[in-house]
Amino acid sequence: MKKLLTAVCTLVVLAAVIACNDETPAPGSSLVEGQVEIVVDSLFTIDGIPDATGSVRSRTTLQLLGRYSARGFGQFESDIVCQYMPASAIDTANVKAEYIDSVKLCLTMYRDGFAGDSTAPMGLSVYPLIKQLPSPIFSDFDPTGYFDPSPIGSTSYSALIGGYPFLGVDTEGAIYKDIYVDLPVEIGRQLYNKYITEPEVFNSPTAFAKWFPGLYIANTFGSGRVTRFSSNTIDVYYHASYEIGEGEEKRDTIIPLIATYLGVTPEVITNNNIKFDIAPELKSRAEQGEPILVGPLGYEVEFKFPAREILERYNSQSGPLAIVNGLSFFLPAKDISNDYGLTPPPYVLLIKKSEKEKFFADGKINDDKTSFYAAYSALLGGYTFSSMLDYINDIIDRGEVTADDEEFVICPVLVSYYSSNNSSNYYYGYSYYYGSAGTSTLSVSSITPYVTEPVMTLLDFPKAKIQFSFSKQAL
Repeated sequence: MKKLLTAVCTLVVLAAVIACNDETPAPGSSLVEGQVEIVVDSLFTIDGIPDATGSVRSRTTLQLLGRYSARGFGQFESDIVCQYMPASAIDTANVKAEYIDSVKLCLTMYRDGFAGDSTAPMGLSVYPLIKQLPSPIFSDFDPTGYFDPSPIGSTSYSALIGGYPFLGVDTEGAIYKDIYVDLPVEIGRQLYNKYITEPEVFNSPTAFAKWFPGLYIANTFGSGRVTRFSSNTIDVYYHASYEIGEGEEKRDTIIPLIATYLGVTPEVITNNNIKFDIAPELKSRAEQGEPILVGPLGYEVEFKFPAREILERYNSQSGPLAIVNGLSFFLPAKDISNDYGLTPPPYVLLIKKSEKEKFFADGKINDDKTSFYAAYSALLGGYTFSSMLDYINDIIDRGEVTADDEEFVICPVLVSYYSSNNSSNYYYGYSYYYGSAGTSTLSVSSITPYVTEPVMTLLDFPKAKIQFSFSKQAL
């Protein structure tokens, strides 16, 4: 049983009287002298129940491709539909459309950018979209009828880098692998000609998508791995022709060049089309009421936060002069046995149940009043929500607790950041970004539903700890 701790500190008031009249009160002498009690209360118990997630808005630049089956988790597969952000400028100096030599789709994965078997051979094929993607778009989107069934490129790949894991290093020290798919050279030439004749199409991703709807990328063979791609670009390989020298020594020189014409960015629609058949044993645990978090598209957890009990204890103990110091919530998380060592979600969102749909629909971030996020700590074995002061102060100021104040949902999320030094630099939380942010401050740029690699955990509510503290002055 958690204990109620009361610490008593002596309040010392020092006053210096500077006045010609001894009866003139010194500044601050009207403060009441007495004792300050710091009350720390952790006698709260809570419990949670699982709730099936269903489909979610899966707008993310992290793209999942592949399929696998894991004992204790289920059968999971995902493919990709995506629009592209066009380059704002294309090199036309000493370049003609026929100087474009080849076009490649480049998909980048980082060293732990997969779940499953790193050695399993997998195949993918690329198809052109033939009509606009819907908006909003959800994780259960069926691309049938949106793409031309004749592939324009395909390749096979594994998650090994250079035959061995963890060998490809970029200029920032990040370990990654590029997977290339040869596309028809006509795509690059059509892009070039469109830029020459109608450059305004490249000024807006919306206008560009009307002309080039995007691509559908599907897993065509193999199983045992789901790969997470952090970057998706269409690169054009071309050459420029220059005349150098003078007189009889004048000659043409060919310079090979590479340019990224298109790329997936947060501003355009990207969707992971996910199918997930949950393992019978996992479904059974949920049906029995075990508070399990499973993502993507598995289970979230609902529970009742004891706000009413906290308010009652505060009102009964605080007295006329009191101030709330803090409210924190630690929730332990246990591993669930499985074949592939699936771990707890790297981040979870704690949010009022009534606010959840609007939160994701409007692209909000945590306000620490109705919504909070926490990172998983392997050291502590759980999640700590330490910034709930505004939430409880709002309730205390209102002097009442509604059902809405107590009904919360916990769900897996993906948190991304931007650097204060450069707002165009985005960093994904946990292991999704391997670059170095240096000494710059990172701020949350987005919190989105978790649609990356599979994760799961059992939330240990019996060992959860809610700690509420306030100071009061005893007259």
